[in-house]
Amino acid sequence: METEKLKEMFYKYELIKETDVFRHKHYAILTRSGIEKIQAKENITVKFEVVECTPKFAGVKAISTKGEETIQTFGSALNTGDYKTSNTNSWYVLEMAEKRALARAILKLLNLYEIGVKSEDEAEDFKQ
Repeated sequence: METEKLKEMFYKYELIKETDVFRHKHYAILTRSGIEKIQAKENITVKFEVVECTPKFAGVKAISTKGEETIQTFGSALNTGDYKTSNTNSWYVLEMAEKRALARAILKLLNLYEIGVKSEDEAEDFKQ
């Protein structure tokens, strides 16, 4: 994890340690509020397309744009009722897939993965 770049990110986006980010052993984990602060500060627009939605699985495509740059990425959520085979414990799989797609779109567009930043929505085991 690149400490100086993380410090710059904290200041630039006015992130609050108690509500916007927490430290994992190997990552900085952004909460939903942190992701949305960054999105607002960078003036990033995101459009969503539902790729698939069933009662147990949802896939969402996010198309994010900042200025002239556009990227697309995906988020998914699967709840089989068994924690060993699911990637979420929520039955709101479409909403979870959308949250994951949004977080990935913001992090990818700003190259934040490169400095060891993840989103809390990307994995259940990141939760505090």
